Amino acid sequence: MAEELHIQAKDKEGKYRELLPQIKALLDGEPDRIANMANVAAALKSAMCFFWVGFYLVKDEELVLGPFQGPVACTRISKGKGVCGTAWEKRNILIVEDVEKFPGHIACSTLSKSEIVVPLYNSQNEIIGVLDVDSDQLNAFDTVDAQYLENILQLL
Repeated sequence: MAEELHIQAKDKEGKYRELLPQIKALLDGEPDRIANMANVAAALKSAMCFFWVGFYLVKDEELVLGPFQGPVACTRISKGKGVCGTAWEKRNILIVEDVEKFPGHIACSTLSKSEIVVPLYNSQNEIIGVLDVDSDQLNAFDTVDAQYLENILQLL
């Protein structure tokens, strides 16, 4: 596949529907998980115009910054800390409408206003990381994002 995305839809779900097969084609045949995460982050940032998109990977009982697109980010997050650490600990997708109201939120950027974090599982159903997506708008994420981001992570 050419390294170019073609998104014509104007609505969120339409964008995801167009993006999903393009990400699948982009990842097809590439066995390197880090390379694939980098392309997923870039595709999501580009197609969906998110403020920040990236992965944190489980290493020695911490989440460590992995491939991302956007401003510089926090490097390490403990289990149960912030939105990412909480999603990891609870094994759930977390949608935060206003990060200022999330107890223990880790402010990597003051411009981030809302967030969604989706756990990434391996074939043994162990969490190996999380996908973290931030918006500079309040209440930017919903169940549509959760569904499609989870579908995208299943491609990894």
